[in-house]
Amino acid sequence: MQLIWNGLIVGSFYSLVALGYSMVYGIIKLLNFAHGDIYMLGSFVGFLVLSSVGGIPASASIPMLLAILLLAMVVTGLIGVGIERVAYRPLRKSPRLAVLITAIGVSFTLEYGIRQIFGPNPRAFPVRLSSESFDALGMRISMSQIVLVIVAAVLMFVLAHIVERTREGRAMRAIALDPQAAHLMGVNVNRVIATVFFIGSALAGAAGVMAGAYYGSIDFLMGFVIGLKAFTAAVIGGIGNLYGAMLGGLLLGLLESFGAAWLGGEWRDVFSFAILILILTFKPTGLLGNRVVERM
Repeated sequence: MQLIWNGLIVGSFYSLVALGYSMVYGIIKLLNFAHGDIYMLGSFVGFLVLSSVGGIPASASIPMLLAILLLAMVVTGLIGVGIERVAYRPLRKSPRLAVLITAIGVSFTLEYGIRQIFGPNPRAFPVRLSSESFDALGMRISMSQIVLVIVAAVLMFVLAHIVERTREGRAMRAIALDPQAAHLMGVNVNRVIATVFFIGSALAGAAGVMAGAYYGSIDFLMGFVIGLKAFTAAVIGGIGNLYGAMLGGLLLGLLESFGAAWLGGEWRDVFSFAILILILTFKPTGLLGNRVVERM
């Protein structure tokens, strides 16, 4: 049970970042490899604001963290919109390889831009969630861990509601199905795509703040690894499928937790990617993905 709980916590981070991958790919068929670095930017936004505030009493750590999380979501969301407008929109009709290379270039720009500002050494996150815990169902659980999981679940629920129940969500689904037809029907394609980048980047920024508070330290390369993990989670669940991204993130977190317990921490990533290969061997579209035939 403890392994399951630990896997769900880490998996919730993966799910939030994987949702951005799936949303962008589902709309414009772009693998945004700079998305993991938006997660890193979110953690540094939280670090910068909390460092400027000064000492925070333990009793106010969770409310303060939630406020910073909302601020980081707005900032990273706007940065995501800016990246789409400057780097991706001019290349929208270019070959996919050109856009993919651009995404990699944006990733390096963000990473080493932060390195120049904050330095290469890891930074201690100003707020470390309380480690006071209690026993329940054979697990050692802390209130801060419960808060993180609840926040992640609420953000996923809100996203599902937006996509399925709102006018903006219908526009997103229409563009994913046929962008030209959606444009002819009066949908503002550029605005909807910018909204997708804002939402996906905001979720990644929220995950970055949560991870900083959970692990206690941040660095300029932290987005690279989780970017790969989140992309893996999106592929496992079925890239382009939002529920698949959520499921894939949670499943990957559980696989890492059990793999580390069974084989040792150094084999955690090997175990996870081996399972990925097995899943894609028997179901290439992912667990919830559908086979799509592209029209020429």
